[in-house]
Amino acid sequence: MWILVFQRIALEFFLDFLYFPLWWFTHGAWQSAEFCINLFLTGNQFLAPGLWLKNLFVPMFGQTDFQGRLVSVMMRFFNVIFRSLALLIWLAVVFLIFLLWFVIPILVIFMLYQALI
Repeated sequence: MWILVFQRIALEFFLDFLYFPLWWFTHGAWQSAEFCINLFLTGNQFLAPGLWLKNLFVPMFGQTDFQGRLVSVMMRFFNVIFRSLALLIWLAVVFLIFLLWFVIPILVIFMLYQALI
């Protein structure tokens, strides 16, 4: 009985070894893309430049005089600019994480090749 179990385990291991590259570049890449999209959306919820832009002309702290409105508009304007830049940088980081998913197998193969030489 143990011979049949060993044969089945060996066959499954061999088939999984052959299927792994196909999974990595198809379903695994899709899961990685979903993870990166959720990571970006979380950053967008955290920084929320659209919310700051939506409330650009709403006076802060109920200061409805001219100086209060001017300070509120300037503060929110600079917040929108810097939060948008931070979100753009976060998008670049998330995109690099996604590209790393495709580069890792190439690096592993290259390092194995260098170790064998």
